[in-house]
Amino acid sequence: MGEQPIFSTRAHVFQIDPNTKKNWVPTSKHAVTVSYFYDSTRNVYRIISLDGSKAIINSTITPNMTFTKTSHKFGQWADSRANTVYGLGFSSEAHLSKFAEKFAEFKEAARLAKEKSQEKMELTSSPSQESATGDLQSPVTPESINGTDERVTPDAAFNAESRAELNAVPFPHSSTSITKHWEAELAALKGNNAKLTAALLESTANVKQWKQQLAAYQDEAERLHKRVTELECVSGQTAGIKTQKTELNQTIEELEAELKAKEEELEKLKEEVENANLLQMQKDSLAQKLQETQVRNAQLETRLSDVEERLESSRQEGESFRKSLRSLLELLDGKIFELTELRDSLARLLEDGSS
Repeated sequence: MGEQPIFSTRAHVFQIDPNTKKNWVPTSKHAVTVSYFYDSTRNVYRIISLDGSKAIINSTITPNMTFTKTSHKFGQWADSRANTVYGLGFSSEAHLSKFAEKFAEFKEAARLAKEKSQEKMELTSSPSQESATGDLQSPVTPESINGTDERVTPDAAFNAESRAELNAVPFPHSSTSITKHWEAELAALKGNNAKLTAALLESTANVKQWKQQLAAYQDEAERLHKRVTELECVSGQTAGIKTQKTELNQTIEELEAELKAKEEELEKLKEEVENANLLQMQKDSLAQKLQETQVRNAQLETRLSDVEERLESSRQEGESFRKSLRSLLELLDGKIFELTELRDSLARLLEDGSS
């Protein structure tokens, strides 16, 4: 039946820089489809991704592979057959978690398939080996030469298929040829294991360094956010309040001075009224003057009432202004948080681009 896709998602694809082994190199300009395939004829699972007609991922899943989440939206795994480390950037943490679950599921399936393949190979190869020589009681495998299990080192170069091909190689007729043949295979395995171990150590060191840089960036962003909030609160409130307070103080001082002058004038008028009996003409004029003063006093009271209303209105406007500032600050907090995430993404892209 051939290969069939069993799970697909979309992600940005990266590969580790083959020269530095430290920086990520993007292999797609935008998010592409990344799919798990199952080859029923070979009984293997593969991760495949195409950018147009170009295959940017073609990785066979082996029991020795491990998918590692390095952040809430990024994960990676090493493929020694391709001699590289693949990285995937997802749009959300949920997509990353789903991909990781599928990786673990298909890795376990690959392990079971490998064990079945080895059991079948041992059953089919044992009779032919016994007939070839009476001294060989069991099939020779790389594990028997190494003295260690294949899972001890990250040898992804030998998956189920390569192990099957290795076991299927016909044995030479002399023990010397057998020894030389397996010594060469053992040397190749040790070389691959050394390279993979070095790459794994470098990747682990890079992950720790990236985590430290990310923590430093987050602390700096939080400090800048607090500083911006403090400056905006101080600059936004102080200017408006000082201007209104100055205007209100000037108006109150003018009204107090005017009221004081009117009070003095009223005292003089009272004295003139007490002396009104001396001159009728002065009485009439003083009465007229008093009436005018009362009118002006009424006007002043009206103005004073207007000023009090303005003061109350200014107070209410101040309350409304403070509420508007709180809403603006909450909105600004959300925007700064989004800008912080954008800045982190841009910083990673810039770092990747500079590599």
